[in-house]
Amino acid sequence: MPRLLGVDVPGKKRVEYALRYIHGIGPHRATDVVDHCKIDPAKKADELTAEEIRQIVTYIQDTYRVEGDLRREVSQNIRRLISIGSYRGLRHKRSLPVRGQRTKTNARTRKGSKRTVGAVRDKAARAAMKAAK
Repeated sequence: MPRLLGVDVPGKKRVEYALRYIHGIGPHRATDVVDHCKIDPAKKADELTAEEIRQIVTYIQDTYRVEGDLRREVSQNIRRLISIGSYRGLRHKRSLPVRGQRTKTNARTRKGSKRTVGAVRDKAARAAMKAAK
């Protein structure tokens, strides 16, 4: 399991797929890195030489913002939106969908599991209410 930029990438996978385990590198950037460093895309991550690993790491660090820097930038952007009181910041603050999705139904991933609103009574209290009607 080679270690690139503080991330253990899976060694049994091809290089272009293993690079995607680094935060900030997706399919397109992974193929760009492999093409720029002139590495055989069919090569497994375990088969990379020390020179190839060094080449990949220097190219990624010089070209892209990844891992900690990217996470820090995203969190700072969210904090900025919240502090200026924008609509998007308000949605982030309330843990609701930010990009215009509906919330009457769906949105369970963002909102969390359902919370029942109202008084939940035991069976005796429910039976008494039915008898009163």
